[in-house]
Amino acid sequence: MTAREVAAMIEAWAPLSIQESWDNAGFCVGLPQAPVRGVLLCLDVTPKVIEEALELGADMIISHHPLIFHGFRQLCGQNEVARMVALAIKSDLVIYSSHTNADKVASGVSGVMAEMLALQNIEILHPDKQSVLEGPVGLGVVGNLPSPQEVHSFLQMVKRIFHLSCLRVGAEFVPVINRVAVCGGSGSSIIPQALESGADIFLSGDIGYHHFFSLEKKMMIADIGHYESEIGIVQKFARMLSEKNVNFAVHITKNNTNPIQYL
Repeated sequence: MTAREVAAMIEAWAPLSIQESWDNAGFCVGLPQAPVRGVLLCLDVTPKVIEEALELGADMIISHHPLIFHGFRQLCGQNEVARMVALAIKSDLVIYSSHTNADKVASGVSGVMAEMLALQNIEILHPDKQSVLEGPVGLGVVGNLPSPQEVHSFLQMVKRIFHLSCLRVGAEFVPVINRVAVCGGSGSSIIPQALESGADIFLSGDIGYHHFFSLEKKMMIADIGHYESEIGIVQKFARMLSEKNVNFAVHITKNNTNPIQYL
């Protein structure tokens, strides 16, 4: 099987055509026609992840975050990304990403968060009205818990489900949580849509200090971390490929690529 055929499995679910205009999802390094005997899945491509792929004999890395966001004027080992690109090329390693396209499908990054929380009656928070695809496409989702939960109990459940050592959350002024909005990664831009959805609480990452002031006790906000909100998509990629009865090995990285540490 070729790298292009592997990518087609992902793109049948999350087409590149729906990625954000600023994004760089798709093939980043390597030849699409290259044969694939093994794939390594990760959230971020790091030197340790590339080393792991080579040790496993994987020919292809599929990441959520693209390795390259900005163009190169030189490829001379001038920074870590340039050095990783050079090593991947030298090692005949294909690197491919599924980023905002995987954010925007209903069963993508935010959909995985909703599944982990067992939310019901799922709706897209910020629909992409320009999409020509059938079915809902957009950023974030909102849904209802199977049964209402006392707020502190709910927050403890969130910490357990997302494996959090700590949780940044606004004042617990909502006594009971029933309706939950989520957005994987950086979700500050769709706080207005979360509020409009009638959510009791909005879970996302990279929430700024002033956002916790901005809602006048209309909706709680909880910042669970960028990495922590998105890491579930790697398991989604693994299930998707394994269900295709592929003839190559599917590995999930053993490296924690979160650049943030909690001490």
